[in-house]
Amino acid sequence: MAENRKPIIFSVDDDSQVLSSLKRDLRSAYRKEYRIISSISAKESLEALVELKKKGENVALFLSDQRMPEMLGVEFLESAKKIFPEAKRVLLTAYSDTDAAIKAINDVQLDYYLMKPWDPPQEKLYPIINELLDEWQASYQPVFRGIKVIGFQYSPKSHDIKDFLGGNLIPYQWLDIEMNPQGKELLDLDGIPNKNLPVVIMEDGQYLQDPSIQELAKQVGLTPEAQTEELYDVVIIGAGPAGLAAAVYGGSEGLKTLLIEKRAPGGQAGTSSRIENYLGFPKGLSGSELTRRAVAQATRFGIDMLSPQEVTNITIEGAYKRITLGDGSQLMTRAVVITTGVDYRKMPAEGVEGFTGAGVYYGAATSEAAAVRGQEVYIVGGGNSAGQGAVYLSQFAKKVHILIRKPDLTASMSSYLIDQIDAIDKIEVHGRRQVIKACGGEHLESLIIQDMENQTEKEVKAGALFIFIGARPVTNWLVNGNILTNPKGYIETGKELMRYGDFKKIWKQNREPYLLETCQPGIFAAGDVRA
Repeated sequence: MAENRKPIIFSVDDDSQVLSSLKRDLRSAYRKEYRIISSISAKESLEALVELKKKGENVALFLSDQRMPEMLGVEFLESAKKIFPEAKRVLLTAYSDTDAAIKAINDVQLDYYLMKPWDPPQEKLYPIINELLDEWQASYQPVFRGIKVIGFQYSPKSHDIKDFLGGNLIPYQWLDIEMNPQGKELLDLDGIPNKNLPVVIMEDGQYLQDPSIQELAKQVGLTPEAQTEELYDVVIIGAGPAGLAAAVYGGSEGLKTLLIEKRAPGGQAGTSSRIENYLGFPKGLSGSELTRRAVAQATRFGIDMLSPQEVTNITIEGAYKRITLGDGSQLMTRAVVITTGVDYRKMPAEGVEGFTGAGVYYGAATSEAAAVRGQEVYIVGGGNSAGQGAVYLSQFAKKVHILIRKPDLTASMSSYLIDQIDAIDKIEVHGRRQVIKACGGEHLESLIIQDMENQTEKEVKAGALFIFIGARPVTNWLVNGNILTNPKGYIETGKELMRYGDFKKIWKQNREPYLLETCQPGIFAAGDVRA
């Protein structure tokens, strides 16, 4: 067990000689399984306990002298109990203080009082401490160590933070302020009001109140700001599977490579709970595991990565391309690969937009799955992403309903997924159905569903609505018209460009565009964003 992972035995005594003896005896018997922390100041100890609580430490047992100048031992134990209520409490007393010790058994639920001196410890100290620690261990649950997010379940800001951390493969613990008393307890330590939620507590105990994604990114070690003095050989825009693959190939060839991602690596594939048709993984793997492997591989080849960061424009300056970022900074590169992929289409049904992030989610099945435990959940969409989401959510929800406009899933979903769904009793597919309205107060509570065959409507209770209704290319940021796209917004490349009348006005090279090259020399497109 790592030293900073051990539970703590905390002792307080203003007499340095007594404290030194106590510390020596405790370390002799318990240092293998516990951290021994001692202090001569009761007030400083209480301040230290608050910091330990923020960092997710556990105190197993307190030992406090009764007669201390700053406060009595029973007063210290009473205050310490508010911070670590499960810890055992032992009072060190002289013979003349036994009445106070007996009274404290009722007043502060004292577990034991020890007479000083306790020599020999093998007879007068260790048997008592052993019994108390055994009792504490019987109900001990290790505190989660890592980032904690405290907020309201149906807050769009809370959802954005959970989605960002989950998408970037950063472990965190979600504490619903209305359901989890630990969340309120942590806020009360620093007097943080609910109006400042969501709050992110870092592993070192630092608080971020209602942070922006950019602020959070810096705290977790991501790099959202560019080194503008660098000249890159290639800049890749978008860290989905195509972008990650391009980064691996660029880095492995020794090119100075930069990968820019607006939200989180992996793209839509990264949010999939299970992918079973990806080459090289016969048993399947999750989107997060695929992303983790790809990011690790790209990083191994020395690529730079900006995340979260977006590109707002590309301009041509001779043989170089100037890329403008969302924060206004710019950088130069010799070549660009656009791999921004596709995004889920927005559902036009009444009320849906108002509940987005508060019961209505586009994708996001993995980050919100635990919150729908025991509830009726609805999925709109008949593609593989919808099917993977349904299979995953069925582990948590009472029932998962898939709503599709077509009669069945055969025209839009892979057969292996259809077979899985057919085998899960908790998933029900409803053909020729569509959502026409989302209803509720502060969060989604019900849906009005239309039967497209007979035009009848029915209102159903809904814990959440997950939307997977097709995709549109993420090319709306290409505002200057220098990159040719087809009528649906997908980027045209290679010989297909010859069909466009504007092509010759833009292309001035004495060669045809390469296979993945756009109408601008040195700017390429790959993956789902490509026509």
